[in-house]
This record gives sequence, C-alpha cells and structure tokens, in this order.
Amino acid sequence: MKAKTYAILGFVAPLLFWITYVIMANLRQDYSIMKKAVSELGSLDAPNMWWWNIFGYMIPGLFIALFSIGLYKNIAQDKAGRLPLYGLVLSGVFMMISGIFPGDFEQKTSTTMILHSVGSFGSYLCFLLAAFSYPKLLKADPFWKNTIWPGLIITWLTILFGNWPFVFPEFPAVGQRIVFMLYFLWIIYYAVQLLKKSLQNKPLNFHKI
Repeated sequence: MKAKTYAILGFVAPLLFWITYVIMANLRQDYSIMKKAVSELGSLDAPNMWWWNIFGYMIPGLFIALFSIGLYKNIAQDKAGRLPLYGLVLSGVFMMISGIFPGDFEQKTSTTMILHSVGSFGSYLCFLLAAFSYPKLLKADPFWKNTIWPGLIITWLTILFGNWPFVFPEFPAVGQRIVFMLYFLWIIYYAVQLLKKSLQNKPLNFHKI
C-alpha cells in the first residue's frame, strides 16, 4: 500500500471508534459516560454487544496495526530497530483481542474478563513502548525530528490522565475517555505527518505548453 493509504487508515480508526461510541452510548439509557467504562458498551450483558466490539475495538485495532506498518516503513532507515513497529502493531492487535473477548463485569475473574483486560492493558502498554521508542528513529530524519516533542507530550498526558480515578474517584470514567482521546490523537497526529511526508515526496507533473 502507498503511504497515503496507510495515513487514511490512521484517520479512519479513531473516527470509527468515536462514531460507534457516540451511537452505542446514546442507545443505552442506563449508560453513564461519567462512571461506566468504555468496555461496558460491549460487555456480555450489553445490548448490541457485538456491534460495539466489532466496530469499536476489532476494526479500529486492525486499522491501527496496519497503519503502524506504513508509519514504520516511511520512517525507518536501514538497520533501524523494530521496537516501535512491534509496539504499535501489538497495540492494535491487543485492541482487537479486547473486542474478541467481551468483558464480564459481573464476574471479573472469568476467563473472558481476564482476556479482555489483557487486551485493554496490553494495547496501552504496547502503545507506550512504541511512543517512547519512536524518537530514536524520528531524529534521524529532519522532517520526522520535528514531530518528536508533540508525540511525547501527548504520550505523557496519557500517563497523567491515567491517574484520574485516584484523584476523582466519583467520576472514574472521565479519565479513561481522555486517555482514549489522547491515544487516538497520537495516531491522528502521525497519520497527518505521514500524509504530509507522502505529498512532499510526490513528484511534480509538468505539462508541455
């Protein structure tokens, strides 16, 4: 695939996630965006469970995994480390796993809940692995070097807001939404940069007069 196609996948993944989230959340009268986890839209007892898990987790996760391949291919130089690639690919794969295994919030020790949790936490931890290892690759290219600090700031903010439930226990889910927004903002930011880079490298067509 071309760099532009990979960039589009980077745009579509967050868009699909949030469109699905807004629709699913508004279809449930009992769902509180302030107190309930995002995953509860796809829990075992949730109406339209698979709609959320497929369009909220599985497909966006697949698109992120594919996007990460294109991002790495357009950044990495010869003999570059593959840690950023593996981290972001696995972030997408673990997001898919969290959709394949719906959460059972009534039986938190059940197999499906454990696997769902592994998918959720694994996706975020692998994202951190990618986000903190990418700067080493980015600094080798003048274009990508300028993207290091914005990417790191977004990453550190995910960690900061990840502590939200400890500070505001009465509204624990708000922090999770912010972390999701920042996670996808990182994806969108680098999708934009990948698109810019692809347009920068596109040869100009001159027509004879």
